[in-house]
Amino acid sequence: MSVHQADAPGAPSGPGGSVWDRLEPLLHRVQKPARYIGCEDGSVNPDWSGMGPTSPVVAWLMTYPDTYEIGLPNQGLQILYEILNERADAVAERAYAPWVDLEAEMRASGLPLFSVDTHRPATDFDVVAFNLSAELNYTNLLNCIDLAGVPVRAAERRAHHPLVAVGGHCTYNPEPIADFVDLVVLGDGEEVVTEINRVVSAWKSSGRGDREDVLRALCAVPGVYVPAAYEARYDGPALVGVEPIWPEAPEVVEKRTIADLAEWPYPKQQLVPLTEVVHDRLNVEVFRGCTRGCRFCQAGMITRPVRERPAEQVRSMVADGLRRTGYDEVALTSLSTADFSGIADVVGGVIDDDACGRVSVSLPSLRVDAFGVEIASQLQKGRRTGLTFAPEAGTWRMRQVINKLIREQDLYDAVESAYSQGWRRMKLYFLTGLPTETDEDTLGIAEMAANCVEIGKRYHKGPSVTVSVGGFVPKPHTPFQWFGQNTVVELQRKIHLLRDTVRRNHGVQMKWHDPRATLAEGIASRGDRRLGPVIEEVWRRGGTFQEWSECFRLDLWEEAMATHGLSVEWYTYRHRTEDEVLPWDHLSAGLHKDFLWQDWQDSLAEVGLPDCRWTPCYDCGACTGYGIEHVVASATPPAGGSQGTGQDLSIGGAVPVSLTPRPVGTSS
Repeated sequence: MSVHQADAPGAPSGPGGSVWDRLEPLLHRVQKPARYIGCEDGSVNPDWSGMGPTSPVVAWLMTYPDTYEIGLPNQGLQILYEILNERADAVAERAYAPWVDLEAEMRASGLPLFSVDTHRPATDFDVVAFNLSAELNYTNLLNCIDLAGVPVRAAERRAHHPLVAVGGHCTYNPEPIADFVDLVVLGDGEEVVTEINRVVSAWKSSGRGDREDVLRALCAVPGVYVPAAYEARYDGPALVGVEPIWPEAPEVVEKRTIADLAEWPYPKQQLVPLTEVVHDRLNVEVFRGCTRGCRFCQAGMITRPVRERPAEQVRSMVADGLRRTGYDEVALTSLSTADFSGIADVVGGVIDDDACGRVSVSLPSLRVDAFGVEIASQLQKGRRTGLTFAPEAGTWRMRQVINKLIREQDLYDAVESAYSQGWRRMKLYFLTGLPTETDEDTLGIAEMAANCVEIGKRYHKGPSVTVSVGGFVPKPHTPFQWFGQNTVVELQRKIHLLRDTVRRNHGVQMKWHDPRATLAEGIASRGDRRLGPVIEEVWRRGGTFQEWSECFRLDLWEEAMATHGLSVEWYTYRHRTEDEVLPWDHLSAGLHKDFLWQDWQDSLAEVGLPDCRWTPCYDCGACTGYGIEHVVASATPPAGGSQGTGQDLSIGGAVPVSLTPRPVGTSS
């Protein structure tokens, strides 16, 4: 279908028509009306002429189950939105979760969930597809389905209802939401979305028969999981297995992986919002995947192997994007951007490009052992953005457990590089509640922050370091999936211990994530299908926007668990055994389960593994199972403690004598 940039709310519409005339009178009553009007640069107004129930053109509503300012920058949603709108047999629009003020107005006036592009009701679409990147958004998922006028439970839907699809990192264990979704996509979406589109198009063209027909056909698409095609079996509290009950369904659903990122230079038309959003800048993905092997990191495990975008393509995407959007800041994104081959040259080329004007470059997910004076000096030529480093743990012992093989000297060298090039403030991110963690490990966070401040004093009068601490939640498809997470009480104790120590240093500030929210996330992360009624009850009792501290309510989760006879301790706090059937065992992220178990044993033995891009293969399964090898621009590994470059990791915890001693009262 032909598309063009949207130019006004309430643009001409097809079958159901625009609801703009009903929406507009409500907007003066809500906090941020700009969330709902659309009209962004880069948005499209699809041609709906000729659309109908049996049209071969498939209409997608790409939905992010959080507010507009959180959802609009999401790159996955923008990429699929653009790919679908390039096709002749598809149209795509976007929707975001309405904030509580507009939701109340919508329910009072009977206004359904709508697209922001042409303000079309959700029931005009054939597929309502959600990007799920946070488990606490599960209740928002249900709320959006209900606002769309679609039965919340998949079993109650009929042929005329839209299909409900989900993708994103949370879908590597979709069992807690299995009752509410029709299809789940594992892995990269660029290729599989067109294959799904063909199946749905054929179903529509044939007369849109029984809903089960299209679900059975979708089972044959690699990377697509249809929960209705499987049955979960239990023996008391234990899960015995999740097995297919339809012949079309595979025993194990394998994730999708695109082999060459260079073939997918998206988004080409990044959306430019009319109102403030998070990450309001040009975003260019430089590579996908990570093999640093951090054992706590689900994203690094499930996105293997590494696939780098060619440096020249990065430069052209940056230049084209800056000219089109008018942004003066670009983020080069990945799971570990400083690992990109030739990153200093790429950053320098962007900053020195006269056609781009004065541009600031930010590198999210900075690895401290790959950040040095060369990168710092290039970044300081533009406007300085914030610097965030993620040591994750305060002691070398703990970093060996989690396989974040950053030496003390790596961090202090990176900090000195930044301070020497003019930075005065930086943020350090840590986790607490990690396996085998002791109070000495916790207090090591305070010591590390204090030492960073001391380095800053060599260059500035008032340097500062902000310590951000999050509670650890073990995630599926990681070596720590067998670990029982810390209780709320224990996490609070550790945070208070650290807070009281940090208060002694005026150059260090501390922020932390609510341990109660960590518990709720743990419940949703590793649950099975028995969690479905719990999530539904939390939603029905008003528990939406659980990612937002002002809306979060742990009591709803605890009471719902008790109502349905489920144990918080059993789902979150207990350790799993090697032979236990896990709720996601029938879904593959490409990693062998025995590899993950061995890595779990190595962590308990405090054994670290270097990055496999420059060492012999560990046979994790991500490359061999899919016939895809790491795609990197340089055979030369970057400098860094975990890169297999021959650094002496036996002295990883050595602290330079010029830095501050341990705080009084702590063990040596």
